[in-house]
This record gives sequence, C-alpha cells and structure tokens, in this order.
Amino acid sequence: MSRRLGTPPDLQETASRLAILDVLNMHCRGLDRCEAQWIKSAYWPDAVVDYGSFKGQAHTFADIVVAVLREQYEMTQHVLGNTLVDIEGQVAKTESYLTAHHLLHGGREELFYSGRYLDVLECREGLWKLGSRTVVMDWSRRLEVQDERTSESFADLTKGTNDSADPIHAFWSKSE
Repeated sequence: MSRRLGTPPDLQETASRLAILDVLNMHCRGLDRCEAQWIKSAYWPDAVVDYGSFKGQAHTFADIVVAVLREQYEMTQHVLGNTLVDIEGQVAKTESYLTAHHLLHGGREELFYSGRYLDVLECREGLWKLGSRTVVMDWSRRLEVQDERTSESFADLTKGTNDSADPIHAFWSKSE
C-alpha cells in the first residue's frame, strides 16, 4: 500500500475513495438487477475482466452476464465487504471481499459464493471507473432453501425482482 496504514487520508483521497466505492457498489447493483447499462457504467470502454470462464472486454461481459443471471437465477445479491483501497495518483487498486447469494428458479436452492474482487480503477478527467477486474474464488456451496417470501410473516412486504419491475426503478424515478 502506498499510504502508511493508519494515516488519515487528505480530502482529495477521501473523495476519491468514496467515488471508487460508488463504482464498486453500482457494479453489484447492476448484477443484482440484471441491468447491463449499470454494470457498463462502472467500467471504462477499454476495460477487461477475468471472471474465470469469461476473460475479455468488460462491456461484452456485462451483456453476457445479465442474460446468464436471468436464465439461471430468480434473484442474486452481491455484497461487498473489507474493501481495501490503495490510490497512487490516477490509479487505484482495490481488494473487496465478496459474498454472493444466488436463488435458483423456484426458490428451493441457493448457490452461495465467497470470494474477492481484485480491481484496478483509473481516474480519467476526474471520473473513477474500473480498468480491470479479476475474480478470486475462495469457496462456494449449494444449499437447500425453505422459501419464506410468501409466508404469513413476509407476505405483505414489497418483493424484489431482477428486472425493471424491481421497486428501485420506481423509487429513483419518484420526484420528491
């Protein structure tokens, strides 16, 4: 790491860190809502990714992964934690712990994935975006699920979806 651990960041570095976290979170949101444009918004047009079975252009990956997620899963939830950010000038390296839950269609099984994202972000003309991403798998397991979404306790809650019917779309488009 370029900055000595425990040294408070200056105002510019703090702003850059917040912008970087926004980019990483938007990527997860794009995966979970199956919105390719949100995923693409996190990457520079020339960015590359290594997702194991797909190695190549990030914008191509965004279109492919959305189709795969819709086909294979009813819902997903990607959660980042323990994100370390190392900024040197206009380039940042990050390691983010990842837990991802994938509810298979029918709600009877869940694929649980634990791993990390190793990212290089670049700041171009004041804007941070991903330049490259490598996914590291730590472990994964498949679990049987007792789906409680329609149970008496949860029946009246607003339900999420992985498409444009998700409540987030109406929420962001409401005028205050």
